[in-house]
Amino acid sequence: MKQVILVRMDLKMEKGKLAVQVAHASVEAVLGSSKEKVHEWYEEGMKKVTLKIADLKELQKYQREAQKQGLKTAIITDAGKTFFDKPTVTCAAIGPDKEEKIDKVTGQLKIL
Repeated sequence: MKQVILVRMDLKMEKGKLAVQVAHASVEAVLGSSKEKVHEWYEEGMKKVTLKIADLKELQKYQREAQKQGLKTAIITDAGKTFFDKPTVTCAAIGPDKEEKIDKVTGQLKIL
């Protein structure tokens, strides 16, 4: 079991901002997942991997593919009150779910 978070590299977020956006994505996806998957993921150590995505278009492509595969996804839109001037989609989470299932969608992406 694992969860991946796709992070937009075109936004060039500061480390702190990036960390908070990744945390939002992880929590949002977990809150929408089944109790059984969350429990299994928890018991296995809650593996999380952050992956690089070029831009919004690529993020949306992977999110759509994950949904087609029956994976839970969550897209995070920052409110635009600090780092960004307007609401901005920053990242997306996929899972938690079976590692093999997630890897079919995101296995070729690079780790952040």
